[in-house]
Amino acid sequence: MEALEETWRNLQKIIKERELELQKEQRRQEENDKLRQEFAQHANAFHQWIQETRTYLLDGIAYRRVIRVYQYEVGDDLSGRSCMVEESGTLESQLEATKRKHQEIRAMRSQLKKIEDLGAAMEEALILDNKYTEHSTVGLAQQWDQLDQLGMRMQHNLEQQIQARNTTGVTEEALKEFSMMFKHFDKDKSGRLNHQEFKSCLRSLGYDLPMVEEGEPDPEFEAILGHCGSKQVSLREAVGLALPTPPSCSLHLPPPPPRDGHVSLQEYMAFMISRETENVKSSEEIESAFRALSSEGKPYVTKEELYQNLTREQADYCVSHMKPYVDGKGRELPTAFDYVEFTRSLFVN
Repeated sequence: MEALEETWRNLQKIIKERELELQKEQRRQEENDKLRQEFAQHANAFHQWIQETRTYLLDGIAYRRVIRVYQYEVGDDLSGRSCMVEESGTLESQLEATKRKHQEIRAMRSQLKKIEDLGAAMEEALILDNKYTEHSTVGLAQQWDQLDQLGMRMQHNLEQQIQARNTTGVTEEALKEFSMMFKHFDKDKSGRLNHQEFKSCLRSLGYDLPMVEEGEPDPEFEAILGHCGSKQVSLREAVGLALPTPPSCSLHLPPPPPRDGHVSLQEYMAFMISRETENVKSSEEIESAFRALSSEGKPYVTKEELYQNLTREQADYCVSHMKPYVDGKGRELPTAFDYVEFTRSLFVN
């Protein structure tokens, strides 16, 4: 009987110890679950912010207004009908907005650090699963780094467009059209077009590319790819195209970059800018180039500005053929030349 009572007491002790262990494990599991939820809350919000910021950068920034763009691409989902495409404000306003957004991206690194600390705490607690989120610290860190790189590329691209507008006479409207068409065909918001998307984009912009079967040679398109990533055409080359007998200013292009089956936004814009500059045909376009050359967009250009921005041969030609600028009161300004009259005279039949 005494042995039975001792056994009963031991059993009660074991049951109590087990209950304490279960309570401790329950508290541990509850704490782990709270840690999972806290990590998921921050990770999900951070991922959503990444997606929204990426879309914000790629779809246009600040001062948005809706315009109608017509597509005629065969096989495109917009064939034969119009679509609504967002157009942003001035290039300068877009650049400023992009810089502010990039500063925000850099500031969000602290939020990523908090997520990484929570992830480290989960690892220390041997938490290997999380039913509340599909995101990991490694994946979010990679996405943040890609977003940071995208912000820098977008800044560079806008600076490239501003430089092109100011130094080649390519209009801001043309640059916006190029950018919007790229964004339309960039379906996955990657900032790159594969070759088929690039072809569709070019056709929508009026390029008459031949239809070839897959695997067949396409020399015309290959030539275009060879120009993608080439250096931008300079002001002196653009103005040189306006002269009736322009001095030699051929553009020496470096070898094209290694191809990976895609064309980046930067390469695409460089190509479109170079094509637009090479096809300068109207007096208005040439006037725009000289206006960009002149300080504050004045209707005249100085001798100093000509020699600072053009080759000596081009500047000599302009100085010898441009008439002195006369203001509204009939006064002739020293070392100022009338580029408007000069440009229009080039296009007189």
